[in-house]
Amino acid sequence: MTQNESLSPLACVVLAAGQGTRMKSDLPKVLHPVAGVPILRHVLNVCEELSPEHIVVVVSPGAESIERVAAPHRCVVQQQPLGTGDAVKAARKALVDFAGDVIVLFADGPLILPDSLRLMQRKREETGATVVVAGFSPGNPASYGRLIIDETGNLSEIIEASEATPEQDAINLCNGGVMLFDSGKLWPMLDQLRDDNAKKEYFLTDCVAIAQQEGDTSVVATISVDEVLGINNRVELAAAERIIQTRLREKAMLGGVTMTAPDSVFLSADTKFGYDVIIAPHVVIGPRVEIGDKVEIRAFTQLEGVRIERGAIVGPFSRLRPGSRIGAEAHIGNFVEIKNSAIGDGAKVNHLSYVGDSDIGAKANIGAGTITANYDGFRKSRTRIGANASTGSNSVLVAPVSVGDGALVAAGSIITNDVPADALAVARARQENKDGWARRMREDKSNAED
Repeated sequence: MTQNESLSPLACVVLAAGQGTRMKSDLPKVLHPVAGVPILRHVLNVCEELSPEHIVVVVSPGAESIERVAAPHRCVVQQQPLGTGDAVKAARKALVDFAGDVIVLFADGPLILPDSLRLMQRKREETGATVVVAGFSPGNPASYGRLIIDETGNLSEIIEASEATPEQDAINLCNGGVMLFDSGKLWPMLDQLRDDNAKKEYFLTDCVAIAQQEGDTSVVATISVDEVLGINNRVELAAAERIIQTRLREKAMLGGVTMTAPDSVFLSADTKFGYDVIIAPHVVIGPRVEIGDKVEIRAFTQLEGVRIERGAIVGPFSRLRPGSRIGAEAHIGNFVEIKNSAIGDGAKVNHLSYVGDSDIGAKANIGAGTITANYDGFRKSRTRIGANASTGSNSVLVAPVSVGDGALVAAGSIITNDVPADALAVARARQENKDGWARRMREDKSNAED
């Protein structure tokens, strides 16, 4: 079968109107990052892999920051927090002309996988069910809602743990939260929901009982325990991070990346790798990083917003900041920071240097301790160093300034004017030796103390 198989048209409704008070944060819960990406964006990425006709995000009033992350997908507002059923109702106008499968997901559940959502679609296709519920079997059912299966193998009811009888409490098949509906039956079922419960809310899970009353079928599609983890607090945020990092590392290694100590390497969900990449222990890769073929990233290196071309070596103890490009076969060494700079093919910045807002030519050599001073207290300016140029140790290049192709900068120089191609620039005080001065200074201090 193809990716979309012969399945019905699909719409995804993502519920992002929760308050997230248990995160104890000014940042909305679904915008907290996991693997460098907001929780909501993980859910949307999964939906996008299914190529649905619609993705609708349900938000609370005044949730502009969430709407920005959800873009370009349509957002609708749940005016009052009246439960999951009421939240899905808010998406009705956006889907008024849609016919097919409607999957409802929670925006705080970043671990669901596309294959599981396709499984739910296939389950409805095979059974003709009106409702498909994602189920899972945890080691300890604890407070999860129980899925009650009847003698025909269909789902007859979802029982909250607090309302379960002792027999039902022993059931190990639990509600994973994600639900799929026949769009033609969804909206009438939502109109029948009642709020006669302790929370005075309209629960989406009550649709299973309504379908049963209408003579329609509900079924369960079983998925893995990891996929149903929702994030309500920072402990669960860390648990989700561990799971996603494991997935990302395994995907990278299966794609041709060597990690000598994978548990110590942290990736972003959008990290892109070539093949035959080697990553040493204790490397942190932030968002928007692309690493080309045969690149080596050595220990204790941090990357963000950078592209590293084929065969480059970075680290150990390097920091590459956003806006940077490291050319093919270039070397970035220990205790080097690169920011918003282009390092040419074969160039070397091997020791104790800061290169900010700079363009370094091919095969240039940046000596130990060289600094491009890019900020004058008011604005940032660029430094340009040509191909095959070389700066001596402890040089300072005060931007804006250019060093021409093949030029040399003497060690310890402070360069404030452009250096022509193939020239030698010396900008330091001439050395003067005062014979005997140190001995006389020590004798004077000794006499003063007596």
